[in-house]
Amino acid sequence: MHADTNKDTSTDRHHGAPTGPAQETSRVGALIRAHRLRIGLTQRELADLSTISVRAIRDLEQGKARRPRPDTVRLMADALRLGQRARAALEAAAQQGRGGGVGWAQPPAPPTALHAMPGRDAETALLVGELSSGAERLVHLVGLGGVGKTRVALEVAERVHGAGMPVLWYGFPGASADYLAYGEGELSDRVAGAVAELFATPAAAGTLSDGPDGPVLPGVGAAGFGVAAIAELVGEQRLLLVLDGAPAAGPRCERLTGLLRACPGLRLLVTSEQPWEVPGERIFLLAPLEVPAEGAVDAGSPAVRVFLDHVRRVRPEFVPGPVDMEQVARLCRRLDGHPGALASAASWLVVCDLTTLCHGLDSDPVALLDHLGGDAGADRFRVALRRRLDRLSVGARELLDALCARAPDVGPDRDGAEFDLTGITALTGLGLPESGRMLRELLIAGAVRAAHESGGSRFRVLGLVRAAVRGGSRVAAAVAP
Repeated sequence: MHADTNKDTSTDRHHGAPTGPAQETSRVGALIRAHRLRIGLTQRELADLSTISVRAIRDLEQGKARRPRPDTVRLMADALRLGQRARAALEAAAQQGRGGGVGWAQPPAPPTALHAMPGRDAETALLVGELSSGAERLVHLVGLGGVGKTRVALEVAERVHGAGMPVLWYGFPGASADYLAYGEGELSDRVAGAVAELFATPAAAGTLSDGPDGPVLPGVGAAGFGVAAIAELVGEQRLLLVLDGAPAAGPRCERLTGLLRACPGLRLLVTSEQPWEVPGERIFLLAPLEVPAEGAVDAGSPAVRVFLDHVRRVRPEFVPGPVDMEQVARLCRRLDGHPGALASAASWLVVCDLTTLCHGLDSDPVALLDHLGGDAGADRFRVALRRRLDRLSVGARELLDALCARAPDVGPDRDGAEFDLTGITALTGLGLPESGRMLRELLIAGAVRAAHESGGSRFRVLGLVRAAVRGGSRVAAAVAP
């Protein structure tokens, strides 16, 4: 009898971690190992006989892979010279592995938000309903940088987790991290490896090799931390995977759809500045917060509450009076209720009073979009705003320039500041399809806000966007020869 030179010596370095996979023996792996040892084969010899790689056999025996493909099971059974009854038992174990996924000692939880989130109940409830029921499996939360996508995703994930669904969270480099993340470990490594494989370009990915559950990438899936590893982990159980701050260039479509197909209970919630435009993607546009109506003072307005909460952090002694509240309402309207802009504006109250801040915003709101916190991301919102405008197509940018060249928001009709699709066709001279596509692009970019009232749809360019566009035009004119 040959000595087994590939003994299972793996251990879970996070054994006992409350959010890790529950430790359980893989039935299919145990059967393969038992039959292999019974006839005196090493893993290498079994690999040669079955044409299955040594790594695939090792992963199955160690429980790292639990969902072998039917052809993998057939080749293994042939190489092990199994009889009818033993073959049926192996096939049943493999089928059970494909259906179950891995159990959890405790469902993994999302990060913990650091601040309250007023004014997003309707959006949160809708997203929770869609993801919990499985009505949508790929939801892409898009909007202008700083509008609160991460905070909404945190709330959705928390509510879904509270209902018993495991949540895995991955934040891309550069994404907002205004939360307390769960501990690092093998689970985080698996998620990171799967994300790296999803977004790997064909040139960077290298050559695909066969694994027990399909093609894997060398250096990613081969190490047990790729898409296949997540598929093994999830199985058919319900689970929410959040990808926060995803890049504009989407994942490899065939791998994304393959993951969703392999894991029928998996839901994805993605946040980024623009959608991927892939099949099955539900685009959810997150608009800024509601602001008080013109001339109204509403202390319960979501935008007012967010602004005053930021003021409390920099000026804890500040108690707003009636005049202050009028200025706060005016400021929230001037900043379109945008959470990131409100936070930046509030930071300036360390060095000026509310009246001076309002005057500054009236003259040049873009100049006050840098947060005075002094960290490396102080200009995050202003940079994100300009970056998003730079990504617009030529037609959409020309349309935006034309809209911003119109009169500012004054007068009872705002001098044409609001418009509809018919107005766009008149302005551009283009047909409805072309005008509709450009307007949709501006909506998704967060440059335009929609109001659907009394059976009609009206649109308005955000004041911050108008100021940024006009400011850029002034700079271009100043440097022109």
